[in-house]
Amino acid sequence: MELGVLIFPTDLSIRPAELAAEVEERGFGSLFVTEHTHIPTNHSPWPGGAPLPDEYRRTLDPFVALAAASAVTSRIKLGTGICLVPQHDPIVLAKEVASLDLVSGGRFVFGIGVGWNIPELEHHGVDPKKRFAITREKVLAMKELWTKDEASYSGQYVRFGPSWSWPKPVQQPGPPIWMGGSLRDVTLRSIAEYADAWMPIHGRNSIADQIPTLRAAVADAGRDPDSVEVHIFGCPPKPSVIDSYAEAGVRSCILGLPPAPSDTVRRVLDGYQALLSR
Repeated sequence: MELGVLIFPTDLSIRPAELAAEVEERGFGSLFVTEHTHIPTNHSPWPGGAPLPDEYRRTLDPFVALAAASAVTSRIKLGTGICLVPQHDPIVLAKEVASLDLVSGGRFVFGIGVGWNIPELEHHGVDPKKRFAITREKVLAMKELWTKDEASYSGQYVRFGPSWSWPKPVQQPGPPIWMGGSLRDVTLRSIAEYADAWMPIHGRNSIADQIPTLRAAVADAGRDPDSVEVHIFGCPPKPSVIDSYAEAGVRSCILGLPPAPSDTVRRVLDGYQALLSR
């Protein structure tokens, strides 16, 4: 069981490079950052059930934040939690991912999702009803660009002719893809086909009870069910909860940090250190 941390990096919070150095020095295994390109004023109801927190409006670009974090660290994994893939051009996103994996020395984790904010998707020209299918094609197209000297892709939503694209990711055939979201049928199919891990949010469902369903779907897709990991996003810093996830075969728990100034975040990290010593 590995412990990592996640944060909404904003213009009002601790800077990514400072945070990354603190995280690595304390012995955590990973740092994840969020993504929202913008928040339409008529946004969908927040899945958290309360008024939308201010940090959603103020989030930094995740690739810029993680590039800064990579420059001051050498060990921790650096991940998106999550990158909203349907809102990106896949050719540009493939280069961003490969470049970040290169400059970090192969430490990038590509956490992905399809998005919950319907107006945000629509502002990017994405039909919300097709966001899973669009995400699938964009991921498969990026894998072509990451692994082939001359890549092309022809799908319903993504099409490009024979192309050169460098750099290639350090990790081959690409950075590990951790897919977020509840484990409904379309998520199961997506993970079984092209992802390396499921990254659900703690508290949304009974996650441990769903792991056998995930393993069975991966096996039905012709893959080794043990090749797809489970990582918990937003895990509470409670030993009993972390231990229960470890017993269920979860590989890491990612603890939340407040989108706050340096002193506040350092105090929270200090409080989490007792969990590392276990």
